[in-house]
Amino acid sequence: MTHVNHGDRVIHPIEQESFRRLRARLDTSRLAPLTRAVVERVIHSAADLEYANDLVMAESDLVRAHAALHAGAPVVVDVEMVAAGITRRETVCRLGDAVAGPGLTRSAHAVRLAHDAVGPGALWVIGCAPTALEELLTLDASPALVIGLPVGFVGAAEAKAALRASGLPAVSNVSEKGGSAVAAAALNALLYQPPAAPTEEIQ
Repeated sequence: MTHVNHGDRVIHPIEQESFRRLRARLDTSRLAPLTRAVVERVIHSAADLEYANDLVMAESDLVRAHAALHAGAPVVVDVEMVAAGITRRETVCRLGDAVAGPGLTRSAHAVRLAHDAVGPGALWVIGCAPTALEELLTLDASPALVIGLPVGFVGAAEAKAALRASGLPAVSNVSEKGGSAVAAAALNALLYQPPAAPTEEIQ
């Protein structure tokens, strides 16, 4: 099997074949470049084609977020599982320092701590706790992007609907599904896209 270089990233043959099969089953060619990159990588991470109709994002938001990311904007995650899935970039996760309190989950407190640490302009990647996303929406975070893909039957769909209603630049989905792997995949899609060529297709 032949490994393919994409920029300085070596693409394993299994990944190449996975994307080939994905594209054979789903035509993503009409999507804008960064939207296509995010949709395909999320589907690839979950082997779930339904994400094509479930994800919500705007190409203009992704273009600005892509520029901020490659200019060195901080990346904040809600849990270490999201951090573990993000390659090529250090992340901020304050869950280990957080404590639950009256009306405040550990995840929500962690978001407060991270916000205090990074300030405005960060990319936030939330793939586990709806309460983390809910808390972020109460803060003046001025994010470059919010990848809000928490999972769960309680509060997840509602938190993502609130994110879309907020008008913040975001990647979200309509249903209850989500999770750490898909949230990390959405961020990786932007990371893998070269900074000098944001319209170049990735694998």
